[in-house]
Amino acid sequence: MLEVAIMVEGQYGMDWPRWKRLARAVEDLGYAGLYRSDHFTEPTGPHMDALELWASLTWLADNTERIEFGPLVSPVSFRHPVITAWQASAVDSLAGGRLQLGLGAGWQEREHDAFGFDLLDTGRRFARLEEGLEVVTRLLRNEEPVSFAGEFYRLRDALLMPRSPRPGGVPVVIGGNGPRRTLRLVVRHADEWNRVFLTADEFAALNARMDGLLREAGRPPEEVRRTLMTRAVFGRTEAEVDGKLDGLPREELADAVIAGTVDEFVDRLGRLSDAGVQRVMLQWLEVDDVDGLEAMAGTVLPQL
Repeated sequence: MLEVAIMVEGQYGMDWPRWKRLARAVEDLGYAGLYRSDHFTEPTGPHMDALELWASLTWLADNTERIEFGPLVSPVSFRHPVITAWQASAVDSLAGGRLQLGLGAGWQEREHDAFGFDLLDTGRRFARLEEGLEVVTRLLRNEEPVSFAGEFYRLRDALLMPRSPRPGGVPVVIGGNGPRRTLRLVVRHADEWNRVFLTADEFAALNARMDGLLREAGRPPEEVRRTLMTRAVFGRTEAEVDGKLDGLPREELADAVIAGTVDEFVDRLGRLSDAGVQRVMLQWLEVDDVDGLEAMAGTVLPQL
């Protein structure tokens, strides 16, 4: 059965009242999880409220009981992996083992320039991410002190406490569709692979490639959970969908976007499930539309 979670953009006007309202809705309405981005600001346009990631996840851990949650994804470019691992271990312990730790290289130039972080060129960016993943996974998965010496990070007999209540530590999620660098990092480090904005056919093709790479590396394919994040525009009527699109013709939407009423969502989500998606994170940009979340939960979720 396909699991359906909600994903929001934390820099897209997110404040405490909105976050609390969304979290309670996702928890009460039966969605599998609540995920969010980790950015200071949007790539362009005015600055809006951007609720800090770990403050929001700590509140979530202590004020929900059922849903899974985490960043999609948190960049090592402006968050040191030692601090990220420490925070993740503590928050997962507080939540009783419900955090998924999504990690990425960073990509948005505006926020790095504005706040004084080095984004680096693509090659060095991924080299830094690979070292960051090595640091995070060693700290989270080992109950004895660990060491590491790299270009960007180093450890010497380091041990983090408190630990996750789960054997093996907090699951590490790597996001992205890159056929070379990303897939290699998933095979080496990830418990979950989260792809973004793919159709069912595109997902199935990459999934088959990942299965082969995991087998070549000696890992059973079922060790890595397969998830997808894609934009969702749900309405109870076609007119409501068009209103949310604000005049944008549906034919101009990316093929991966799910826009429509109940039947369209049931059909598209069913196809994603058939393609191998185990959990879909629906990007919900209408952060004040709790009524829409309730309507989707009551009409779409029972049919999956």
